Amino acid sequence: MAIGALDLGILLAYLAGVVALGLWMGRGARDVTEYVVGNRDVPWWLLLVSIVATETSSVTFLSIPGFAWSRDLTWLQIAFGFLLGRLVVAFLLLPAYFRGALFTAYEVLHRRFGGATQKTASALFLATRSLADGLRLFLTALVVQEMTGLAFPWAVAAVGLTTVLYTSVGGLKAVLWTDFVQFLVYVGGAVVAFQVILDRLPGGWGQLVAMGGAAGKLRVLDLTLSWSEPYALWAGLVGGIFITLGSHGVDQLMVQRYLSARGLPQARRALGWSGVVVLAQFALFLLIGAGLWCFYQLHPPAVPFDRPDRVFARFILDELPAGVVGLLIGALFAAAMSTLSSSLSSCATVAATDLLSAPAGDTPQRRLRRVRLLTAGFGAVQIAVGIAGQWVTSSVVASVLGIAAFTSGIVLGVFFLGMLSPQRVDQRAALAGLGTGLAGMTWIYFATPLAWPWYALVGSFLTFAAGLAAASLGRLRAPAPRHPPPPGAPRG
Repeated sequence: MAIGALDLGILLAYLAGVVALGLWMGRGARDVTEYVVGNRDVPWWLLLVSIVATETSSVTFLSIPGFAWSRDLTWLQIAFGFLLGRLVVAFLLLPAYFRGALFTAYEVLHRRFGGATQKTASALFLATRSLADGLRLFLTALVVQEMTGLAFPWAVAAVGLTTVLYTSVGGLKAVLWTDFVQFLVYVGGAVVAFQVILDRLPGGWGQLVAMGGAAGKLRVLDLTLSWSEPYALWAGLVGGIFITLGSHGVDQLMVQRYLSARGLPQARRALGWSGVVVLAQFALFLLIGAGLWCFYQLHPPAVPFDRPDRVFARFILDELPAGVVGLLIGALFAAAMSTLSSSLSSCATVAATDLLSAPAGDTPQRRLRRVRLLTAGFGAVQIAVGIAGQWVTSSVVASVLGIAAFTSGIVLGVFFLGMLSPQRVDQRAALAGLGTGLAGMTWIYFATPLAWPWYALVGSFLTFAAGLAAASLGRLRAPAPRHPPPPGAPRG
């Protein structure tokens, strides 16, 4: 069903406003420091909101309610792990990023091991971000297609190009301030949607609790002991901690925000409180999903849902009144664009800083122009991935987080080698550990039933252990040092 003129007008006004705000806030960037890290003068509360908005994509907005609709609230176990993981990041990893004026997370690896390790970790980051965030873009385009009738590739391009426009021109300041507005829009939209669901249930909140509780939809804890169950307690807590160590500790998407803070204490404050906000946010989206299940038990859909990701989108388009639909579709766009803009900015920064050598005669203006062009280039890549996402058969949220956890654990293992191992672990050993971790995780991903929340833990352990082993073997194979005979000793 296509949306009406009023809702379309609200949506277009929102998109125009976001683009105008992004262009205005990012106007006049004079050099890469201002464009990439906002002159390192961003207040902690704005960083907090941006951290939350960045990790809240269209996947969260659509797939998390779909998870609760098809299952229960056990996703909250992973959210608790996310909260605990942030505390570890704040005190274990954050200090390393405030020793010197850095632009990317992977410059720490260059300082400890060398350029090859930095470049390899950066390449893994770029591949992961392009795939995972392209799939997030795909999920948003599903709704755009349903509400407008656009061909799917054009729906992907509409969201992608809008975001590329203000991100490539405005840089990090544009991303942060549009994140702030988008956070208010999508949280407000979610609250309105939840209230509408409760109003459509004859017994309101009480009926949701009664129906959902009787059907097991409000279950939070799953004490199953199985390595293949992703939504059990220990997979959620332990796996969630290591996922966060990777996603918020060594991933440029988040590290770029810390580097823009006014100092380490402000970065810690933003990161720690973001965990509380994210936990509450997951609870809201899961309750929306439980409410949708109750609603559709009373009002079965005319056409059965072909995937959980479509349930909330269908409710928005079919059941909400005019005006509210435009708000909710705007909220969906807000969630998608906040993540996509952050991804484009961080990918361009990593490519320009870690992978590309500055040409002879480089100037601040040319470097700034190069980063802007890279931003647009990564936008094109993610649009292509989003178009290809229509052939993904599993839940999009599981695909996105599985991809992210696949490589973040490997990079996390290299950081552990640099921070927790003795100095004799050199670049050769670090690269051996990284290669072993990548090979091991490829086998685990395709040949074992291990649940995705464990990927970051297992990947970091494989990489760390293999790097230590390579360093030990290197010492054993090294020839014994030859000492000259003391003066006066007989020769021959």
